[in-house]
Amino acid sequence: MDRLAPLFLSHGSPMTALDGGPAAAFWGELGRVLGARAEPPRAFLAVSAHTLAHRVHTLGAARHAAVHDFGGFPRALYALAYDVPGAPALARRVEALLGAAGIEVEPGEDGGLDHGIWVPLRAVRPQADTPVLPLAFPPDWSPRRLFELGTALAPLAGEGVQIVGTGSITHNLRLGLPARDRPVPERPESAEFRAWFAARAAARDWQSLWDWHALAPHADFMHPTDEHLLPWFVAAGAGGLCHFGVRIHASVEGGHLGMDAYAFGPEARTLADELAAAG
Repeated sequence: MDRLAPLFLSHGSPMTALDGGPAAAFWGELGRVLGARAEPPRAFLAVSAHTLAHRVHTLGAARHAAVHDFGGFPRALYALAYDVPGAPALARRVEALLGAAGIEVEPGEDGGLDHGIWVPLRAVRPQADTPVLPLAFPPDWSPRRLFELGTALAPLAGEGVQIVGTGSITHNLRLGLPARDRPVPERPESAEFRAWFAARAAARDWQSLWDWHALAPHADFMHPTDEHLLPWFVAAGAGGLCHFGVRIHASVEGGHLGMDAYAFGPEARTLADELAAAG
């Protein structure tokens, strides 16, 4: 099978599932491009900022449903569903790959998709017919160690599995949730951080990216906690050390919540070109 470029999608607020916006429109276009291929993804491996564990852990249930892991939103949001097949056989394959790389992994038959997974996938694959395997990870792992986790998963990209890391390229909710009915200019701190990440990824400057806390502008302000950026490194590692990270979507909500998306690996540029042609 053709390789699938591993992806990082900024999932933003759960309200994106109701309100849409530029990122949601991009997810829909991404789904159309992937679905139009001769060999569309046979499964999604999802690594989310909201599915965390003390050790790497597969959620190998036979079925998954949307988990409404948030509070204080309109009732209509809790009515949204996304019920999809699970991927127990893929879980065994992931466990074997990680074991061969010396990474301890805990098998599980847990079910459920956190909003970081189902909100974008509901737009990418609204048919809800493609199996999903969530993979939990420890949030105290370093970016480099998470990159190595992704590297161990890289063979899946050639086996029809769409690897998706999901978080947010900037994430400081102390600034408040975005309100799309009151557009505001992007904060300079957000713009500088997003630009730095895109430039470093395009330069394959993995060493600087692994040390983003010390080197990226306004790092602590844009990420008071790390978890929403960590899946980026898993997706990047699955793309490989020798390949560029390509920003395939750039937008921001509420002046500070970055919704950028990235593709990695040898097929990243091809995917970017397909999206540009489709757009």
